Amino acid sequence: MHTASLLPSGPIQVVDYVCTATPDTVPFSEAHAGYSLSFVRKGSFGYHCRGRSFELVAGSLLVGFPGDEFVCTHEHHAGGDECLSFRVTPDCVALLGGASAVWRQGALPPQPELMVLGELAQAVVDGQSDAGLDEIGWCLAARFVRLVADRGERPLALTYRDRKRAVDAAHWLESRAHEAVDLERAALQFGLSPFHFLRLFSRTLGVTPHQYLVRARLRRAARLLADPARPITDVALDVGFADLSNFIRTFRRAAGVSPSAFRRAARGDRKILQASLAPLRKAR
Repeated sequence: MHTASLLPSGPIQVVDYVCTATPDTVPFSEAHAGYSLSFVRKGSFGYHCRGRSFELVAGSLLVGFPGDEFVCTHEHHAGGDECLSFRVTPDCVALLGGASAVWRQGALPPQPELMVLGELAQAVVDGQSDAGLDEIGWCLAARFVRLVADRGERPLALTYRDRKRAVDAAHWLESRAHEAVDLERAALQFGLSPFHFLRLFSRTLGVTPHQYLVRARLRRAARLLADPARPITDVALDVGFADLSNFIRTFRRAAGVSPSAFRRAARGDRKILQASLAPLRKAR
C-alpha cells in the first residue's frame, strides 16, 4: 500500500491510497481511525465489516466509522485499486448532521451525485483543476449525508462466483463505456440471460448495468471537463453519449450544475462549490 497525504491538516484531510494487492495477498484485519469517505477511482476490491460484505468498483464510496474493524480482499481482480480518501473530523460530522447509522453504511455503490465530486477532486490532485480540495471534501460529505439519511438496508446472499462475475462485468462495462452497450450484449458476454445478468449485477453492486455504464461515462466526463480546451460537445461524444442535450440533462442531474458551470468550478470558480453548501450554512 502506497499512501500520500494531500491535505494533511484541517477539518477535512485528504489521503491518496494506491493498493498493489493481488488475489494471492493474505487479507488482514484493520480498523478505521476516524470518519472517512474513500472514493474508488480505479480497480476493485472486497470490503468486509461488521458481518457485511461489499464489492467496490470504480465510482464506489467506502464509508469509514471510528473503531470499526474491517478486512479488504482482492480475490476478484489482480490489478489492485486506487482511492482518494477524505477524513472527516467529529466536529464536521456533528455539523453535517445525520444519525450515526448514516456513517455506518459500510459502502455505497456508484452514485452520480458523489462521483462527479470524486472526479473533480482527482482533477485537482492531477493538476487539472484549480478548485479547493477542502471545499470539495465539504461538498462530498454534505451530499453523502443528504443522500443516505433515508437509505434502507438490503440484505444480500451471494456466492463467490456471483460476486466475481458481477465485478468482472463492471470492469468490462467500464472499458466499453464509450461504446453503445445494451443489456443483451453485456449478458451474452458473461453467458447469462439478460434477466439473470440484470439481477446478478444489481444484487451484487447495488446498481443496474445501465446505471453503472452511464455513471462510468459521467465520471470520465467530469475529468475531461477540467480541460478548458476540449469542447463540451466533444466531451459528450467521447464518453459515449449519443447527443449533447442528453449529456447536459444527465450531467446536470448528477452534479446539480450544467457541464459549463462544472467546468468553471474546475477552473477555480469558488461560488459554484459554495452554492452547494448553502443548505448546510442555513441549517447552522
